[in-house]
Amino acid sequence: MTKRVTLRDVALEAGVHVSTASRALNEDASYVVHPETIARVLDVAEELGYSPNPLAKGLRTNRSMTIGMVISDIENPLFGPIIAGVEATAGSKGYSTLIVEAAEPDHTALSPVVNALVDRRVDGMILAMATRTGENAAHLKNLNVPVVLVNRAIDGASFAAIVGDDHHGIGLAVNHLAELGHTRIGHLAGPQETSTGLNRLRGFESHMDNLGLDHGPEVVVEAEWYQIEPGFKAAATLLDMRPDLTGLVAANDLIALGAYHAIRDRGLEVGFDISVTGYNDMMLLDMIQPSLTSIRVPYREMGSEAAEVLLEMMAPTDGDIGEPKRMLRPTLSARESTQPVRVAG
Repeated sequence: MTKRVTLRDVALEAGVHVSTASRALNEDASYVVHPETIARVLDVAEELGYSPNPLAKGLRTNRSMTIGMVISDIENPLFGPIIAGVEATAGSKGYSTLIVEAAEPDHTALSPVVNALVDRRVDGMILAMATRTGENAAHLKNLNVPVVLVNRAIDGASFAAIVGDDHHGIGLAVNHLAELGHTRIGHLAGPQETSTGLNRLRGFESHMDNLGLDHGPEVVVEAEWYQIEPGFKAAATLLDMRPDLTGLVAANDLIALGAYHAIRDRGLEVGFDISVTGYNDMMLLDMIQPSLTSIRVPYREMGSEAAEVLLEMMAPTDGDIGEPKRMLRPTLSARESTQPVRVAG
């Protein structure tokens, strides 16, 4: 077994005291060390392959060097890029990420999970799940652990949140269909208990209104959740009410894929008879038939920014960053599921 290189090994090779080597390798304490000594210690550390022991560092700083991350569905490909962004940014500062799942829409599932993370002495938490009304907001506030929300926000609660600009994103989908000649457009809304579901519905209504198109309740059906089966049920209900619709704007990609099944059950063709847009632009959407037009959200950047904000909140400084809400702008990925409206005749 290869012996782990220790700080004492680095100090001995560099010809300095262990405490000097420690300060030289610590960005927050290196200002007291001569620059030439810092350079020598860094060179030796790299040559020997030294990496700090996070457990030992945690004992010195009373930190676990771990952040907790809660997601709602570990099988949902939406979360992969968010997790990657969190881990890359947190890892660059020596933090490990502990990822756990709390199933939505079970509101009772979150509290036991966050309590378990607190018991594991995480230094902060990133939640990639939250209901708009924040049933667990008071509990989260009482944890005395910094919390950052990602992809969701809680109404009226002062948590830091990194989210996508849902109003702009859904507008890209509506305007794209309108440019293709569609005027009878329906919306397969996400669950209204989530900020994403509500904001995308409001965005749909606003942009349809700007275009002078019908956006009343007869062209909107809410899916029970962000999954394929609820999307199928919502699309079937909407198409039963309004079989004349030529375009569907779905609140996420999985709901859109459910709509594919509902359209085909009616003997119709996605794209040719009814155009469909998704939201999130998950991986492999270009591989399905027809490839799905979707709204691309910079989820890796979202995860990275969430980690950056959390690191700021955990930093031992007197500065107060407040509770920022940052919005990232999505873009349109146009594919085969959206085609010019068919002209009858």
